[in-house]
Amino acid sequence: MNRRPGLNSPHFEDHSRRPGARDTINPWSVLHADFPCVIPASDATGWRGRWGEAFGREAPLQLELGSGNGFYLSGMAAAHPEHNWLGLELRFKRVALCAKKIQVSGVPNARVLRYSWFYLNDLFEPGTLSGLHLHHPDPWSKEAQSRNRIIDPAFCALAASLLMPGAEWRTKTDFAPHIEAIIACTAGLPFEILSTSSDLRATGPLWTPDVTTNYQRKSEEDGLPVHAIRLRRL
Repeated sequence: MNRRPGLNSPHFEDHSRRPGARDTINPWSVLHADFPCVIPASDATGWRGRWGEAFGREAPLQLELGSGNGFYLSGMAAAHPEHNWLGLELRFKRVALCAKKIQVSGVPNARVLRYSWFYLNDLFEPGTLSGLHLHHPDPWSKEAQSRNRIIDPAFCALAASLLMPGAEWRTKTDFAPHIEAIIACTAGLPFEILSTSSDLRATGPLWTPDVTTNYQRKSEEDGLPVHAIRLRRL
């Protein structure tokens, strides 16, 4: 899954300088040290197989890819205090915003890490994730950009390998082809589709409790349908 190697290289994750900005430190990266819930990328692979220590306790590990401003991550961590919640984000600013949301929410069971989700094998051993949450990934809507979409056969196979039996994969998006791709790419893999929705406003949430993401709120305010899918690892 080594697509766009310059951006997604694990070495890129430790850079705190803006690409092409002549030794200018990204100001958002400096803020990361202010939040105990931020796990430095340089430490990330060292937690592989021992994530309970990163949270200070052993508990089922839920992973959210693309935590954005942290609404879903902090909200679900509050709703499920019996689980550890780890969010992955690539942009320095979003990591800081997510960390601030975690701090303000006062949830002790949430962490955020700046790392590329194209390298999940760096971070997790097979069969160790209790849940996967992927909401509103970049659509890369132009055909020439479609190769950059995260949802493809390789990613779905990776998800199947990292999730433990009984774990759920949940996705919400305003880009219907993402749902179609999940259905197509998980065919033949040990997944069971529990439910789908072509418009959450009409059907209601596919899981409860649920938390409205920032993109979901904006889509609904614009009158756009939000699609969703819920799968179980067999």
